[in-house]
Amino acid sequence: MKTKRQVIVVGGGAAGMIAAISARRLGAEVTILEKNPRVGKKLLATGNGRCNFTNINADAACYHGANPRFAYSALSRFSVDETIEFFEGLGIAHKVEDLGKVFPMSDQASSILDVFLYELNELGINVVSEAEVKDIAKKKDMFIIGLGDGKVYRGERVIIAAGGKAMPSSGSDGGGYDLAAKLGHTIIDIFPALVQLKLEGPFFKRIEGVKFVGTAEIIHKNKSAAKDRGDILFTNYGVSGPPILQISRKAGELLNKGEAAHLKINVIDTMPKEAIRELVSERLRSGARKPVDFSFVGLINKRLIPVVLKEAGINELKRPAADISAKEQEAIADILADWRFQIRGTKGWTSAQVTAGGIDTREINQDTMESKLVKGLFFAGEIIDIDGLCGGFNLQWAWSSGFIAGQSAAL
Repeated sequence: MKTKRQVIVVGGGAAGMIAAISARRLGAEVTILEKNPRVGKKLLATGNGRCNFTNINADAACYHGANPRFAYSALSRFSVDETIEFFEGLGIAHKVEDLGKVFPMSDQASSILDVFLYELNELGINVVSEAEVKDIAKKKDMFIIGLGDGKVYRGERVIIAAGGKAMPSSGSDGGGYDLAAKLGHTIIDIFPALVQLKLEGPFFKRIEGVKFVGTAEIIHKNKSAAKDRGDILFTNYGVSGPPILQISRKAGELLNKGEAAHLKINVIDTMPKEAIRELVSERLRSGARKPVDFSFVGLINKRLIPVVLKEAGINELKRPAADISAKEQEAIADILADWRFQIRGTKGWTSAQVTAGGIDTREINQDTMESKLVKGLFFAGEIIDIDGLCGGFNLQWAWSSGFIAGQSAAL
């Protein structure tokens, strides 16, 4: 250990804990100030309680923000391989699952937190819980950190890793943005990401719970803005499912700018639209005596059938299949291949997995995570204007940015 710098870490989440460890390993005296009764609360909820703690495919292309390339340096300097090695060193054996997702072999997020708590204690890091930071000021070479209860802490270096606003039940209330703004930093507009979409339409309560494998796409000015495939789930307010979460960031970005956005869903995405038209025509022709609604049993989810037919302008669901005109057949096929919805919003912070927007990366040194405006001030994790895809990418950003911030603060 080389230094005895006094480093204060604001926030004991993923980025804050790894920042504290990396700083302490270089000899700094480290204190974590965490507003919750304990550190790592949000970590326990990740990966449905299993903690998808990284992704072997993580690189700068998997991230968003005003300047996604900002993530490149940290991801290169503390890579996925180094992350896995770091956790192996703490005792976390890992396994790689579909789409490159990495989980602890224990399948327990609590394992990750347990080894963090052990390491924090082993290194002698001072963890102060129920410590809500209300103010940070710099006087000469020392930061003065004021808590809500009146207590004051002092440190030569400060790392703000207070998270964003997603999952406020975990303690993420956006307070870190206020601290950064008081210190002169610009905050890029924040909005929920990796979140469900609310859609216009009168029928969602009738198809709530219907799930199918399909393709979802954000359409802006008649062009594709984001696209993904997987399990799509209709809800009473609109739509959810992994592909919806992946593309929701683009919808939120457009809506945040006051621009219109539409969702395109391919209920049947395994064949082109023309083939779907032929399939619809053939089913109606071969079962000419069947009621039109029964003609689609076995092709699409039964609860979708009446909604699809009514959206195609067919209100008499028991009409014989033989009576369905070519124009009506085409309308049915169009919906199955290209169903369009007006997006009226996203679900809120309580439903979002991550925050889009945050501290402007132009004001942060990408190699050290140090503020370009205030010497000795560093940032890490979700508070920065960088957010990743669903699947372990956001935790990787927390680890990479946190590790680099901690090392840089200790030097």
